[in-house]
Amino acid sequence: MSIPFNKPYMTGKELWYIAQAHSKGHLAGDGSFTKRCHRWLEERTGTRKALLTHSCTAALEMAAILAGIAPGDEVILPSYTFVSTANAFVMRGAVPVFVDIRPDTLNLDESEVELAITERTRAIVPVHYAGVSCDMDVIMEVARRHDLIVIEDAAHGVMSTYKGKPLGSIGHFGTLSFHETKNIISGEGGALLINDERWVERAEIVREKGTNRCMFFRGEVDKYTWVDIGSSFLPSELVAAFLWAQMEQAESITRRRLDLWNGYHSSLAGEERSGRLRRPVVPAHCRHNAHMYYLLLPDLERRTGLIAELTKNGVQCVFHYIPLHTAPAGVRYGRVHGELSVTESVSECLVRLPLWLGLEPDQRRIVELVRDNLDKWKS
Repeated sequence: MSIPFNKPYMTGKELWYIAQAHSKGHLAGDGSFTKRCHRWLEERTGTRKALLTHSCTAALEMAAILAGIAPGDEVILPSYTFVSTANAFVMRGAVPVFVDIRPDTLNLDESEVELAITERTRAIVPVHYAGVSCDMDVIMEVARRHDLIVIEDAAHGVMSTYKGKPLGSIGHFGTLSFHETKNIISGEGGALLINDERWVERAEIVREKGTNRCMFFRGEVDKYTWVDIGSSFLPSELVAAFLWAQMEQAESITRRRLDLWNGYHSSLAGEERSGRLRRPVVPAHCRHNAHMYYLLLPDLERRTGLIAELTKNGVQCVFHYIPLHTAPAGVRYGRVHGELSVTESVSECLVRLPLWLGLEPDQRRIVELVRDNLDKWKS
């Protein structure tokens, strides 16, 4: 493809910082670059404790352990999300309860959450799709009334806010992704945000293979040993060094992505007015991070046609999730609450356009190709 869907961005300092990590003789996790990344996340989000992980999947798995998810528990989440959102809880023996999404933001429909609660419900997992927040006020109030834990899947949400609050900092836990397709990247990588003091100490233990190794390095115990369940959830110092270079430039990266997002949004306004597509919706109380730009076409046929036309012209655009409730594992491990009509419609109609730093000279061409394809449906 002459214009790929994604092209990972480098600030220019990543390899230099990796070399610094090597020169210090510390390549395993929790070195000086990891600590810088932790401080950055804690200062930016206000979380009680931030811990880098080797993926957002790992952060979700940690959250499931810390939340005490056990066999037979139920966890409410959208079906329109990545498999890790559900799998982290299925691995603990829980049942994912799939709820429909809103037609505007494509986020978990907060009006359906309370209706899906049973005596087995243990947690709610809102997914902030495309870096646009769910209605967290409603979700947190429902959780408070029913004594449930809220785990924010903010994989798309670094640098986004809800009513001024950073995504991932509102629920009891937040999970972030630094995968190469995200805004701030480290190839693979993630973070767990712990927003309640009662889980901080155990989170360090779970992350360090179930040992109290962190306490040992702080001089709080004279030796470390196995004290709990856990796994090796921390990334190497090389990953953290790469990530630190990205975090240093997070503001400028976000500004440039927003410029690209706004370029698509303004250029395709006429197509939305004519009813040929629908553009993303961002509520006024949400500040998003331009994680992705998607279009909703009228039907599967037109979505398929647009992807084929752009592919023929060297532009890679892609659809997104296959609803989890229709997947073999989703049928086997989960259950559905209510009708998921919005989820099923969106999964057939949504297409994502390329959005990466350096795309600027080619954006006009992409817009023109979209318009040309839509014009074919006029006659």
